[in-house]
Amino acid sequence: MTQTQDRSRTFSWSDPAAGAAHIGRRSGLELLRAMIDGELAAPPVMHLIDMARMEADEGRVAVELVPQEFHYNPLGTVHGGVISTLLDTAAACAVHTTLPAGVGYTSLDLNVKFLRPVTVASGTLRCEGTVLQRGRRTALAEARLTDTRGRLIAHATSSCLLFPLDAPA
Repeated sequence: MTQTQDRSRTFSWSDPAAGAAHIGRRSGLELLRAMIDGELAAPPVMHLIDMARMEADEGRVAVELVPQEFHYNPLGTVHGGVISTLLDTAAACAVHTTLPAGVGYTSLDLNVKFLRPVTVASGTLRCEGTVLQRGRRTALAEARLTDTRGRLIAHATSSCLLFPLDAPA
């Protein structure tokens, strides 16, 4: 007789509107540091994929994730969408750290190169995003994802569109 183990996962998150109310009122770096310090709730996507620790400095962001079975695709490795989400988060948030209050951004593209498969045996993944160039209307950033042994797992570049936000009410 084959035995199966029941697997489940439950998570919760805070109202994303509460954090969004601060967009435009603080610089990007101030906003991210408020999330890191727990003053503002992390966005729901961080809970959805179980992203862990975040660090933010001017032009640089790092996030971590411990691969779990619930990240797996049918091939038994972490789904490329999860890896892409980490890369997009690090690159775009690195751009966010360079923005003054009243300036927003959105990703224009994300170009990802997958170099190694990821499993639970990969250990803690660390993704570091860095701004390569920022102008008045666009910014270019890169992100590097490494495993617990420091091996490069994936690399991405991202272009972001910068724009003025409506004045807060």
